[in-house]
Amino acid sequence: MPLGGALPLGTCPDLCPEAERAARERQRRLHRLEAAPARAVKEYARPAAGKARPPPSQLRPPRVLLATVRYLAAEVAGRADVPPPDVAAFVWDRLRAVRLDLVLQPAAPPRDAAAVLEAALACQLCVAGPPGGDPGRGPGAGLDPQLLHTQMQEAFGSLRRCYADAASPEAHPRQGLFQSLFLLYNLGSGEALHQVLLLPPGLRSCRALRQALAVDAAFREGNAARLFRLLRALPYLPSRAAQRHVGPARRRALAALARALGTPRGQTYPLGRLAHLLAMDSLAETKALCQAHGLAVEGAEGEERALFVRGHYRENGPLPALSCALLVESKLRGHTLEQVVMGEASEEEAKEALPRTPT
Repeated sequence: MPLGGALPLGTCPDLCPEAERAARERQRRLHRLEAAPARAVKEYARPAAGKARPPPSQLRPPRVLLATVRYLAAEVAGRADVPPPDVAAFVWDRLRAVRLDLVLQPAAPPRDAAAVLEAALACQLCVAGPPGGDPGRGPGAGLDPQLLHTQMQEAFGSLRRCYADAASPEAHPRQGLFQSLFLLYNLGSGEALHQVLLLPPGLRSCRALRQALAVDAAFREGNAARLFRLLRALPYLPSRAAQRHVGPARRRALAALARALGTPRGQTYPLGRLAHLLAMDSLAETKALCQAHGLAVEGAEGEERALFVRGHYRENGPLPALSCALLVESKLRGHTLEQVVMGEASEEEAKEALPRTPT
C-alpha cells in the first residue's frame, strides 16, 4: 500500500498476467479457446476472505481491460469451431474477471471505468442472449440460467453506480443507451421502471430511453401488436437486451388469442397473419409454436390456419427454441460484434444515447 493509502492502478500489459499464464500452461488448464499461451485471457478467481490484494503487476489497467473485451468480442465470440455453450461460458468467465480487476482499482478514472463496464456488458448481451424460446437453450445452454441472470444484474448494477457517481449525464455519452438496455432486460419489473423514471428528465428523453419506455408499457399492457411492432424497430443491442422476453410475450399473446377465439367447434386464424403479429421468422416456426401449445394447424401449404378450440390450448412444456433472425440477428446489418460492443457500429447509436438539453 503506497503512502496516503491510495490504491495504484494495475500495470499488467497483457490479457493475462504472465504468472497465471505460465501456471495454467504447466497445469494443462489452458482452455481450448486459448489456442496458444500468448492468447490466454485472465480467468475469474473468487476473492478469498483474508487474502492479500493482488499486486499491481497482476491487475490490468482500464486500457488493457478494454483491449481484453475487444479481443473477446472480435476473436472469440464468433468462433464457429467451438460449441456455443463453451464459447458463452468462456467469455462470461473472462468478462467477470475484467469486472473484478476494475473493482480492485477504485482509483481508475470514472470515464475509463464506465467504458470498460459498458463494453463488457454489451459483450455479455451479444454472446449469451438466449433464443426467442426457452431461456435455457441457445448460446447459453448448459449454463445455470439463474447464475447468468445474477451476473447480468451485477453488471448493470456496477455500471449504473458508475453513472450515479458522475457529476452530470454528459460525463458518459452512452449512458442513455445503457440505461435503456437495463429497462429492456428487465421488462415488466416495477423496480427497474422506478429507477429509470428517477433519471434526470434530459437523459430520460433521449431516443433510446423513450423507445425502451414504450416497449415496457406495451409489455405490461399485454398489447402484442404494439409490442412486436416496437421490438421490430429496436436496433441490434437493445434487441439483444429484450430478447429473453420474446418467448414469454409470444406465449402470452397466443394465450390471449386462445381465450378470444376459442370455441367448442374451433375458430381458425391465418397462420401468416399470426406469424406477422408475433414477428416470427417463418411459417414453419409459427406452426411449431402453435402445436407446442396444443393448437392444430390445418389447410394446404400457403393457406394454413391455426385452429383455436376451447380447452385445447396448454402450456405444459417449455417454450420451443425458435430463431430470432427478424427481431435480432438481421439488425447487425453488416456490422461486426466488435463494432457493436465497442460502440463503433454507427453514429446512430450515439445519437440515440445523447440526452436532450432542456429548453
